[in-house]
Amino acid sequence: MQLQEVLYGVAITNLVGSTNREVSALVFDSRQVVKDVVFFAVKGTLSDGHAFIQATIEAGASVIVCETIPEVKNELVTYVEVENSAAALGIMASNFYGNPSSKLQLIGITGTNGKTTIATLLFKLFRELGYKVGLISTVENHINDEVIPATHTTPNPLALNSLLQDMVAADCSYCFMEVSSHAVVQHRIEGLSFSGGVFSNITHDHLDFHLTFDNYIKAKKAFFDVLPKSAFALTNLDDKNGMVMLQNTKASKKTYALKQLADFKAKVIENSFSGLHLDIDGADVFFKLVGSFNAYNLLAVYGTAMLLEQDQLSVLTVLSRLTGAEGRFEYITSTQNIIGIIDYAHTPDAVQNVLSTIQDIRKGTEQVITIIGCGGDRDKTKRPIMAQVACDWSDKVILTSDNPRTENPQTIVEDMEKGVSPTNKRKTLSIVDRKEAIKTACHLAKPGDIILLAGKGHEKYQEINGVRHHFDDKEVLMEQFNLMG
Repeated sequence: MQLQEVLYGVAITNLVGSTNREVSALVFDSRQVVKDVVFFAVKGTLSDGHAFIQATIEAGASVIVCETIPEVKNELVTYVEVENSAAALGIMASNFYGNPSSKLQLIGITGTNGKTTIATLLFKLFRELGYKVGLISTVENHINDEVIPATHTTPNPLALNSLLQDMVAADCSYCFMEVSSHAVVQHRIEGLSFSGGVFSNITHDHLDFHLTFDNYIKAKKAFFDVLPKSAFALTNLDDKNGMVMLQNTKASKKTYALKQLADFKAKVIENSFSGLHLDIDGADVFFKLVGSFNAYNLLAVYGTAMLLEQDQLSVLTVLSRLTGAEGRFEYITSTQNIIGIIDYAHTPDAVQNVLSTIQDIRKGTEQVITIIGCGGDRDKTKRPIMAQVACDWSDKVILTSDNPRTENPQTIVEDMEKGVSPTNKRKTLSIVDRKEAIKTACHLAKPGDIILLAGKGHEKYQEINGVRHHFDDKEVLMEQFNLMG
């Protein structure tokens, strides 16, 4: 492809060299440079791509996209100066792959909690309705029935556009995609054409990256700010920042809610371990998902389907049959009738949502035993809050390891312990080894009790000192349940 075609739509501040040249690939990792590629000098959190410009030219890069053109230039190389290399990468990646997002209906889902469930349910729903569909999510990516492992909630622009191009080639009409706040700030979604955006909720998370809650809100809002007039923006009216998201959007504004009047409205009739009984826009429906937080997720999915002009009866019929995403309020029962719930909840609000759902459903005599940890090298401010929430809503709490990454897991547990009040100390144990923590919870549980394993959900690994070791909460819990039988 010609460089001038790839540059379409990019705000160029300075250009040195010819744009009339062939481009073989786009690269932002200097180690991947080969002959005739475009190298993007991106300023990252750990390194600055500008430091590798000379090395990439020596390796064969013929075009350099950068924020500052080097003083010493190679006359055989084209230098494209832009305000933001990461933003240019998004636009150029979209051009290079033939703007695939404009050839299907791309719907972005953002928010702190619920993104994966909403995106996954939309994917399953539209597949059942007979469409060819793509999914880009934290758990896994799909092109119809083909599964592609996920490495990030939102992939980098090259991987993202390549995936979307494959979806177009597979005749997909829709793609449902999680949009993380990191992806917005890092310009990973730059250059994409969205047909709609969905907001679930916003609570305390990722402050290690965004530094303030206000920055976090602005990152989520920025996604809606750039939606075109032709798109829809669907927001949770019950979230206090729900309408903030839509303040500056050109898209058609739509709302959903459980507690107030909205475009799409639902009421919880009954909430049990077997599912949710809802009145949804006047229709009486029983769903397999559990908990009021899932009532919001189902309502977001329903609203999106209606905005995509699907038949109401067909949508509700299919939705009533569907199960949620792996590791989202997934529960198993032992032969002794102990209930184990595996959930990805890793924010204070998500933990409270899951535990309040359990409280709503429990009969009153059984114990709730919560196993909870916090990730290393991430937002430290939420650690004591997570422990406090777990203690306030549980009969027993075991503080343990999650993904310590490069941190000492003992230190993480000690940070969590700071949130345990003197009155809650008697019901709290600290067991750093996660497998031992799960074993201990099973030994403490009596028939009828409920064990919540929070934090890892679908993950099949534990990351310790940069190395991923196989670890599956559900696998360990089932092993213990079988031993108890």
